[in-house]
Amino acid sequence: MKAIQVKQLGGPEAMELVELPVPQPKANEAVVKLAASGVNFVDVYFREGRYKATPPFVLGQEGAGVVTAVGPDVNSVNVGDRVAWTGVQGSYAEYAAIPADRLVPIPKGVSDEQAAAAMLQGMTAHYLSHDTYPLKQGETALIHAAAGGVGLLLTQMAHNIGARVIATVSTEEKAELARGAGAHDVIFYTKSDFETETKRLTGGKGVDVVYDSVGKTTFEKGLNVLRPRGMMVLFGGSSGAVPPFDLILLSQKGSLYVTRPSLVHYISTREELLARSGAVFGMIAAGKLKLRSQHKYSLAEAQRAHRDLEGRKTTGKLLLIP
Repeated sequence: MKAIQVKQLGGPEAMELVELPVPQPKANEAVVKLAASGVNFVDVYFREGRYKATPPFVLGQEGAGVVTAVGPDVNSVNVGDRVAWTGVQGSYAEYAAIPADRLVPIPKGVSDEQAAAAMLQGMTAHYLSHDTYPLKQGETALIHAAAGGVGLLLTQMAHNIGARVIATVSTEEKAELARGAGAHDVIFYTKSDFETETKRLTGGKGVDVVYDSVGKTTFEKGLNVLRPRGMMVLFGGSSGAVPPFDLILLSQKGSLYVTRPSLVHYISTREELLARSGAVFGMIAAGKLKLRSQHKYSLAEAQRAHRDLEGRKTTGKLLLIP
C-alpha cells in the first residue's frame, strides 16, 4: 500500500511517499481501507517533533473508510462497516490498523469525506462550546481564526446555541465565510487591533470567553478583552507557543480563568467518544453543521497540503484522498 512516512523529523519535505505492507489486525484491532484522511495542525507538530513520535512513522491522526478485516476479540465493528476515528497515528495511507474501541460508526446521511473532516475538528468545536466553556444563549464569544477548520464549525455551533460571535479573520473572503457561519461581528486583525475593536463592540464590558487557536500573537491581548471571571480557552498555537507568564496577572485582569484543553481528555471513554461523535454527525445529517472541504489532495501531494496549511492559504478542512 502507499503511505506517507516520516523517517526524519523536519519540514514538509520530511514526508515521503513509500510502499508498505497492508497491516494485519492484531487482537482488538480492525483494518480500515481509507476513503479520506484529515489533515490537521497536530500532524505538523508530530512531523516537526513538537509532539513525540519515534521515526519512522506514518503520519495522520484522523480518517474514515470501510473495515476490511478484524482481529481477535473484536465485537464492536464488522467487515464492511463504515467507520471513522481520530487520535490514532497512521491515517496518511491506503490502509490503517486501528484499535476497534476508537472506531465510531458513520451514520446514513454522512459521507466518508464528511466523517473524516468532522472527527477531530468537529468534536473539538463541540467540546469547546459545550463543555470547556458551555456557551449559553445571549453570551458573547471571541473566536480567533474563525474561518479555519475548527473556527468555522465552532462559529456555527456558537451561533446555533444563541451566543453572539465576534470573529477575527485576515481577508474579506474569510470574513464572508465567518459571517456565513453565523458571526455577528468580524474584525480584520490585519487592519485593526482586535483588542480595541472587541472592547468597542462590547461597550467596554468584554467577552465571556475567548477561543484561541493562534497562541503567541493573540494570547496577551485576549486576556485584556475578557470580562471579570471570563475564560481564556487556548486550544492551539498556530503562531507559536505562549510564553510563560505570572499567574498574578489573572487576578489583576479580573480573576480570569485560563485553560489549555485537548480533545483526548474529552473522548477518554468509549461512551463519551460515541456520544460526542454522534452529536456532531447528527448536526451534519440535520443540516445544522456545514463542512467546508474544498481542499483535497492525493497522498503524493501531502507536502503541498502541509505547506498550504502552514501558510494559512486555506479555509475549512484539508483532506488527503488515497
